[in-house]
Amino acid sequence: MTQTKNDAYLKAFTPEQLAYFTSFPIWAVVAWAVGTWGSALGSLLILVRRSVAVSVFGASLVGFVLTCLYTYVLSDGQKVMKGGTGAIIFSTVIGVIIVLLFVYARAMRKRGVLR
Repeated sequence: MTQTKNDAYLKAFTPEQLAYFTSFPIWAVVAWAVGTWGSALGSLLILVRRSVAVSVFGASLVGFVLTCLYTYVLSDGQKVMKGGTGAIIFSTVIGVIIVLLFVYARAMRKRGVLR
C-alpha cells in the first residue's frame, strides 16, 4: 500500500512515518519485493510441482534478510514505526516460515515430487 501510495491506507501514519516509507533506498524496495513476491511465487510453484520453487524461495529468503537488515540495522525503522518486540517477533516468524518453505521445497525436489 505504501508503494502504490494509497491515501486511505497512508492516512493512519504520522508525517515521520510517511517520510520513513518514502526514504527507502531502491535496493531495499527491490529486496522487499523479491522477498514478498518470491514467497508467493514459490508457493504457487510448489502447488504446480516445479523444482524452480527451491531457487525462488532461496531468493525470497535473501530478499527477506536484506529487508530486515535495512529495517532493523541500517535505518531508524524500528524507532519510527514504534514496532518494539512485537515487530521483531513478527519478522522472525516470517523468516522461519520462509526457511521452512525453502527446506520443504528442497526435500520435495530431492524426492522427485517437483519436476
